[in-house]
Amino acid sequence: MAELYIGCSGFSYRHWRGTFYPESLPTKNWYAHYRSVFSTVELNVTFYRTPRQETFDTWYAESEPGFSFAVKGSRYLTHLKRLVDTGNSLERFFTPVLHLKEKLKMVLWQLPPDFRCEPERLREFLGELANYPVRNVFEFRNESWLKPEIVALCREHRVGLCMADHPPFLDAPPVTADFVYLRRHGAQGNYLGEYSQEEVARDAQRIRRYLADRRDVFIYYNNDAGGAAPRNALQLRSLLAGASP
Repeated sequence: MAELYIGCSGFSYRHWRGTFYPESLPTKNWYAHYRSVFSTVELNVTFYRTPRQETFDTWYAESEPGFSFAVKGSRYLTHLKRLVDTGNSLERFFTPVLHLKEKLKMVLWQLPPDFRCEPERLREFLGELANYPVRNVFEFRNESWLKPEIVALCREHRVGLCMADHPPFLDAPPVTADFVYLRRHGAQGNYLGEYSQEEVARDAQRIRRYLADRRDVFIYYNNDAGGAAPRNALQLRSLLAGASP
């Protein structure tokens, strides 16, 4: 049966104090509070730096058995090396990340907007990724990647194409795996603004269709400003109550 994962892109935001986190709650307890509300999180910190192995061990040990993680791939691989000669760097990234064990459900690779389609680079990178036992999804921020050759390559390797509301061409790319992965970045992709009840309801309707097709669904809200992300995630969860275990 298809699984549904609803959460936020990160959990450590100062501006969530007084909106999502109680004013009196110490920051050291924010992770526990987040887990008391949501059962999954997308870790963005790994995009900027890979924490030490002990950090992943702690995240794993302190989280409940049913809690899960999506981890954003290192920008060193996507933005600096641009998928070239990544073998050793991938190993350095995955060595600590895999300490999340069975709770690691996805790795998100976000490519920069100025990175145009390079099929052979992607093919070689996907070959390297095959050495690591985890699902992968790509957020292509240059439209040149969304062409039949790349779609076929992703299907061959069972990796997903991230769906997002920014840039607009990422709204509904082809489904290439047994899951779909959605990100909600806020108005104009600037992490600001709260989605209306009607917008959340449209996502709920869309997600029901994917679940009916027996595809796992991951959706993370990245409109963190003002605590909008957890509010929208809770709205969506309420609308989809009973849609998936």
